[in-house]
Amino acid sequence: MTGNREIEFKILERIAVLERHENGWSRELNVVSWNRGEPKLDIREWSPDHERMSRGITLNEENGRKLSDALNRRYASRDNRRLERAFDER
Repeated sequence: MTGNREIEFKILERIAVLERHENGWSRELNVVSWNRGEPKLDIREWSPDHERMSRGITLNEENGRKLSDALNRRYASRDNRRLERAFDER
């Protein structure tokens, strides 16, 4: 709750479980509408029943695409370096 106002949320799409904890909570990537607002990409930890959650991060569509592009570049670059090393070792 924020002050006396209860936070409303609706998970519209479950994209991925990034990590599961022994206590049953899980870190997830979802699309969530908060307080009936525009759906946003959302990364946070959720209780098993999805009634409670930790603080997290929300990204609008544009920022989600930028994050995706940056991660793709980062991991593609790593994969390319790994392939180059393997080729050089021949």
